[in-house]
Amino acid sequence: MKRIPSAVRKKAEKISLLLLDVDGVLTDGRIIIDDRGAETKHFDVRDGQGIALLIQAGIQVGFITARKSKVVAFRARELGVAIVHQGVRSKAHAYRSIQHETGIAEAQIAYVGDDIVDLPILDRVGLAVTVRDGWPELFSLVDYVTEAFGGRGAVREVAELLLKSQAKWDQLTRQHRTY
Repeated sequence: MKRIPSAVRKKAEKISLLLLDVDGVLTDGRIIIDDRGAETKHFDVRDGQGIALLIQAGIQVGFITARKSKVVAFRARELGVAIVHQGVRSKAHAYRSIQHETGIAEAQIAYVGDDIVDLPILDRVGLAVTVRDGWPELFSLVDYVTEAFGGRGAVREVAELLLKSQAKWDQLTRQHRTY
């Protein structure tokens, strides 16, 4: 992982909720639709492990996506992600709804997005992140750009950033070393 600026670490210390876009962040952005109309997506197992570690450490995780997909609902259930907003027309509205439901302050929320539709949320959260292969105009507008591509470890990178900044990483890794 690259060296993290202290200003980013300070913001990451406060995060208690990580919200994620799906296509282009949790996936590589490709949408595969077969001849029956069934949709599949590629998810990185390390991203899933990062989400599981966050939840284990007491950091909530949620998905916000404009598309509606059974695959996303299945992946969320599999990982224990309880906050899932699919088929949203306005990501800003979904974000406000989540914030209202959870009562979590904006300074305690991180968001990872990859395109122009994510700007309304990225402009508001305590820690704004985009992926390395995201829309280049976001790079100067966010707090952190991942080294990893979307769907290829970017979420795991953010998970480690949060957990290390909050001094939770060492305890989690110790738990996985005992048998």
